[in-house]
Amino acid sequence: MDPNCCDDIHCEENNDSLTNAKCIVDEIWKMLESGMEEEYIGEAISQLEHALQAAASASANGCDDETVLAALLHDIGQFVVASDMSQQMLMTDEVTGETVSVGAHGHEIIGGQFLRAKGFSDKVAQLVEAHVNVKRYLTGSNPDYYNSLSDASKASLKFQGGPFTAEQVKQFEASDHFALKVQLRRWDDAAKVVGLQTPTLEFYRPIAINHLLNQQKLKQQ
Repeated sequence: MDPNCCDDIHCEENNDSLTNAKCIVDEIWKMLESGMEEEYIGEAISQLEHALQAAASASANGCDDETVLAALLHDIGQFVVASDMSQQMLMTDEVTGETVSVGAHGHEIIGGQFLRAKGFSDKVAQLVEAHVNVKRYLTGSNPDYYNSLSDASKASLKFQGGPFTAEQVKQFEASDHFALKVQLRRWDDAAKVVGLQTPTLEFYRPIAINHLLNQQKLKQQ
């Protein structure tokens, strides 16, 4: 999907800010809802359940709307390129011998670019873009963290560049929103609980719409 498109509704052509924001959220919500039918990589929950669990953790910890939205949308890049097999990181299942995907290569960057194009804040985009590098940071700075990863996450790490070097660790620790980036990754890692009850996707709709409206106002100042 082109990050600049808006499904079959031309949101970018509508000059009404509220209608435009609602349209953008409608598009993204349709993408997330499709994840109810998709298994989260290597886990016994769906893509949508994973996103909702991450968002619920951010909300329960009193985070601001930008952080909650970043937690909800951290894997949106997976949806943007879901049908493009050339983007998939593939591995062989040791039990079945089948070739399976462990995610879309670069989905975090694709997701961040997609969200910026839709009008989300740079903070939301940065948090989304960082969640893979945080895995590289944590495996580079804490060897025990690697052992806590699922098999699918360990497999995708190989495609994502592997653990950070000592210099990369130092540079990452100096980046904007460092602590939030790490915390979001912790919520990402924990968001794999079968049957966990969370707020529905609709709970976050007004949060996303208000965020987009606020970003539009800031751009007009």
